[in-house]
Amino acid sequence: MPKSKRAQVVSLTKVSKKTREHKGALIQELQENAEKWEYCWLFEVGNMRNAHLKTVRKLWKDSARMFFGRGAVMAKALGTTPEEECRTGIHKVGKQIKGQVGLFFTNSEPDEVISWFDDFRPDDFARAGNKATRTVVIPEGPVMQYHSVPPEPFPHNEEPQLRKLGLRTVMKKGVPTLDAPHELCQAGKTLTPEQAQLLKLIGEKMAEFKVRLIARWIASNGEIVQVDNMEISSEEQGGEVGDDAAEDVMSE
Repeated sequence: MPKSKRAQVVSLTKVSKKTREHKGALIQELQENAEKWEYCWLFEVGNMRNAHLKTVRKLWKDSARMFFGRGAVMAKALGTTPEEECRTGIHKVGKQIKGQVGLFFTNSEPDEVISWFDDFRPDDFARAGNKATRTVVIPEGPVMQYHSVPPEPFPHNEEPQLRKLGLRTVMKKGVPTLDAPHELCQAGKTLTPEQAQLLKLIGEKMAEFKVRLIARWIASNGEIVQVDNMEISSEEQGGEVGDDAAEDVMSE
């Protein structure tokens, strides 16, 4: 008996590729925003977190438009030569689109934009490959979760994970406990995956999300202004940007 078509298994993890039509629509949207706004900023992100980037979008939703990810599409939309540019002078921004960078369109004055992004630096958990900003020692006694208010000890069922991450814990009255202090990390040393996971579990934040403004294009005269801002180091550039994550930020 032939197999019923209704019995076919469909993987829920399969993601369809973006079509030529989708990319074309995105290029058109970018070019429409280049026509609409007075300034186009090129930026990059340190310690990338999608949640923080979406917070920026939410806070600026009435006075700006942000695009992040798909650098080749953004460069194609703006143009990278005078012959290809969609607005006078904007190809100088398109030429600089490399790596994890984004575009920020707004009518807000440059001083306001620069000041806002200088102040917006939420703390977050460090990742493997980041450098520890301080030495952390877990004291003798019950292993505590400091992100809880007030801090509370880890439950008994998490003791195997703590041991797997390098803690020499023992169970005392059902609580994972250290018989001696444990140095989790040293200031200035690169964090291992185990150290980064332990820091997250106990609630120690060592990373800082920050946006570096690279350049801005001015619609009224077609000029490009390079922004003298602190360079983001290579260990800060990693983050959770996949195609789908980036597309969420770009298309919402």
